[in-house]
Amino acid sequence: MSPKLLIEHALEEVLKSFENQGGPESLNKAIRHAVIPGGARIRPQLCLAVAFACGNDDPKLAMGAAVALELMHCGSLVHDDLPCFDNAELRRGIPSVHAAYGERLAVLAGDALIVMAFEALLHSAEDSLNRLAPVMKIVAQGVGVPNGIIAGQAWECEPKVNLRTYQKAKTGALFSAATSAGASAAGSNPLVWATLGDSLGEAYQVADDIRDVIGDMQSLGKPVGKDLELDRPSATRQLGLDGAVEYFDELVARAIRSIPECPGQDMLKKLVLSESERLVPNALYDRVQKELVQKSNKTSTV
Repeated sequence: MSPKLLIEHALEEVLKSFENQGGPESLNKAIRHAVIPGGARIRPQLCLAVAFACGNDDPKLAMGAAVALELMHCGSLVHDDLPCFDNAELRRGIPSVHAAYGERLAVLAGDALIVMAFEALLHSAEDSLNRLAPVMKIVAQGVGVPNGIIAGQAWECEPKVNLRTYQKAKTGALFSAATSAGASAAGSNPLVWATLGDSLGEAYQVADDIRDVIGDMQSLGKPVGKDLELDRPSATRQLGLDGAVEYFDELVARAIRSIPECPGQDMLKKLVLSESERLVPNALYDRVQKELVQKSNKTSTV
């Protein structure tokens, strides 16, 4: 079974375990709606890949960390889509949680996913209790303040923000947590893997900025043009489209260079490269550039 299928299976098991305990039915449905169907599951895949590269002597704990990170990510998307932030009606090609279940249940579902993430991690650590605290600290730091995804969302409420600080917190924090948690779950030094997580996380946010400009709602499964509409800082607004794409390529190259020699080195490189092409396909960028040139030529002849 592929890592992604293993992750889907683990997420389904966690959801069922909570649903079987009862609770408000509408809340359970909203939580499931937030998690299934999922996206690329790149954060948990990255966590498992690093754990494998470090020996993965406790696969249960590694999967627990991977699941916790994905639940945290799903919870953050629920909150991100709320009317008080992006006011997005779509997520992953289906109605966002607040659009499907209302704002009150969306807030509660996002909160519940954060708590559920820590519970899932706790239940996975029975064979390596000595590693639980370091892994839990890594996950918590990736979510909270001052540098986690909650802080990243809060930077949007400030009148002025440094672009890199904002992007490192909003998106990069969970990528850093993914590589570090994977290493820590396997009993290895998480600091060795910090650059990979930092670089890939920032690349992911830059890619999101690029796709917000050149993508379309149907392929992305969510609204586009939100950065400009909400006056948010972005790589494309600061560097221009060409500059943002060039910076994205630099970050991907930096991520690949940072991967230490290990049994899973080639697998990790392939994962980074395939994900970079999925995020910013060369064909899409070339098509947009061609359209811009044609539009410029047409304007100049008028």
